[in-house]
Amino acid sequence: MAGSFPCPSIRVRTSRSGGQASGRASTVGFVDLELKTCVSCGRTIEWRKKWERNWDEVRYCSDLCRKRKIRPIDRELEAAIQGLLEQRGNGKTICPSEAAQVVGGTKSEAAWRNLMEPARMAARRLVASGDVEMTQQGRVVDPSTAKGPIRIRRIS
Repeated sequence: MAGSFPCPSIRVRTSRSGGQASGRASTVGFVDLELKTCVSCGRTIEWRKKWERNWDEVRYCSDLCRKRKIRPIDRELEAAIQGLLEQRGNGKTICPSEAAQVVGGTKSEAAWRNLMEPARMAARRLVASGDVEMTQQGRVVDPSTAKGPIRIRRIS
């Protein structure tokens, strides 16, 4: 993975209660779970108690991502990011807006501005796949928590 994001595993405290009627005592334990990345937005999926029994099947971080999934335009944005980075060469960075302009066209600002969040999502997915890293002020940042202007560069 690129840099140290996301972490490879998380330790989660679990508890199971037999309840008063069953006469069994409560048990508490710890489980090591692999951190996951949402296949739609590329953010790290936070473990939730309600997913305890089906954590292996969880692929999306929210209902919105589950409904959105990956669209053809998302693949175009990923390809645009990789193409722009290829043109720039090693050590050079791009802004997600450049990929949005390539895909959305530069004639109408509204057209490519609507692609800004999908472009950031595409960049997060590429970070999760290990192809690129996301930076702010020249430092690698966690794509799940980065706010504000970001740059994307190939991993050297």
